[in-house]
Amino acid sequence: MPDVPVVDAHVHLWDPARFRMPWLDDNPRLNHAFGPGEYTRATDGLGVEAVVYVQVDVTPAYGLLEARWAAAQGSLVAGIVAYAPIEDGSTVRTYLDALLQIDPRIKGVRRLIQSESDPEFHLRPGFLAGLRLLPEYGLSFDICIRHDQLARSIQMVRACPDVSFVLDHLGKPNVQAGQLEPWQDQIAELAELPNVMCKVSGLVTEADHTHWTVADLKPYVLHVLDAFGADRVLFGGDWPVVTMAASYSQWVTSLDQLTSHLSPAARQKLWADNARRVYRL
Repeated sequence: MPDVPVVDAHVHLWDPARFRMPWLDDNPRLNHAFGPGEYTRATDGLGVEAVVYVQVDVTPAYGLLEARWAAAQGSLVAGIVAYAPIEDGSTVRTYLDALLQIDPRIKGVRRLIQSESDPEFHLRPGFLAGLRLLPEYGLSFDICIRHDQLARSIQMVRACPDVSFVLDHLGKPNVQAGQLEPWQDQIAELAELPNVMCKVSGLVTEADHTHWTVADLKPYVLHVLDAFGADRVLFGGDWPVVTMAASYSQWVTSLDQLTSHLSPAARQKLWADNARRVYRL
């Protein structure tokens, strides 16, 4: 287990009875409430001090309600990454103004890209215009994509040099197939851009859910650590989605093993300090 305090930079809490979440309809394992109590039990003994709540793809009409609900989940939630309709361009100001009135713990926004069929979706003028507003509001943007969307995501980041970006789940590489390229080269190219951080999260669910091993994860974790360096990687539990492939403890133990070679200072940054800095906790 980590020998340092933990700040989890990627946690989901939800209640499908409160907010419509169509993506859970056919997933009985996840289609029920997961709250702070369940999270605390799942992380017992692991030294988690605080979490960053990340939006859970509710139907957009519930976006502001979700952010308000997240802010009411107690002191465990130190930061919130809320939904925002970034593709609306300058019109999104109205939404961002309302969002920031909810709670000072709202530190970033996310608009899922991974499920978009148009490969140019996040390069549309409206999307880029919406992103470029975020520094004015003091908000970062979480990039949630599939590995085949990385090339255009690099273009998106290059087009918005003043925006603080956080790549979720290492860009979702194809771990199950053991595919490293072109993901590996594209991650290195993305890491050259100084306004991008990377969450070491969501990896086991990209592997074989039943038969994954630490060795399967190793080349992806080590490459991201090398490409982004000690100051730009953040631990994320991706709970409860992680439970599709592992317990929270199994993921933490695996990552702890894969990062045991890091210096004490680098481990402190990965497991807690970078999350505090990036999300201004």
